[in-house]
Amino acid sequence: MNPFDLLKNTQAIKEQSEKMQKELEAITVEGSAGGRMVTVTMNGKFEMKGIKLDPICVDNRDVQMLEDLIVAAHKNAVDNVQEMIKSKTTSLLGGMDLSQFGL
Repeated sequence: MNPFDLLKNTQAIKEQSEKMQKELEAITVEGSAGGRMVTVTMNGKFEMKGIKLDPICVDNRDVQMLEDLIVAAHKNAVDNVQEMIKSKTTSLLGGMDLSQFGL
């Protein structure tokens, strides 16, 4: 393989990676739990941007349930971001399977 071709490919991958990083900042996903009683909004960088609580789940007698719902909604949002990233990187890498690398 020509080293100059490899260098061109590396530069193209770097540019695509930078573009994807910017796109991830703009992505907004939601995760929810308890039949949408708790909804977490997160960006593509796994930063929680907001949380919505249905007033019915705000009961000071059952704080543990609310805490559990928040954790579950956050996990759901993280899963949704990971799925979005997987989808974008699959198209970026031309369908290369990254599961062997734990991705």
